[in-house]
Amino acid sequence: MQRAPRTLLPNIAAMIAFALCMVTASTAVVGQTSPARGPVSNQKAGADEMPLDDYLGLLQQIAPAAETGARRYLAVFQQRCGRTMRTSELRRAIADGEGDPALMGFIHAAQTQDVAAETRWAQLLRCPNGRPR
Repeated sequence: MQRAPRTLLPNIAAMIAFALCMVTASTAVVGQTSPARGPVSNQKAGADEMPLDDYLGLLQQIAPAAETGARRYLAVFQQRCGRTMRTSELRRAIADGEGDPALMGFIHAAQTQDVAAETRWAQLLRCPNGRPR
């Protein structure tokens, strides 16, 4: 599998992951402050998931090329895997280790406006179940 340049991407991945963790952590603190208003309602398991467009908007504020690369990655993911990626999956793809190599490749290709590299990374993107649709 082709890898993105190692000198730049780990730093970008770490900066993006840190900034997004800080922003999403601060927006996730929503709760009831007065017991007079009744019990806090139970939330469904996925109810705390930030909308993908909101997450991408935050990503755009932090690093426009990262948002562009992530949108392209998401489009290829949907095309190849037959479903939309959840926000939590994208967060893990950015934050785990040095980041998903394909996602980091898309981000780097967006930064350098390298269409050929983007095409190569699209061919290397893997679906979670291991097979494209």
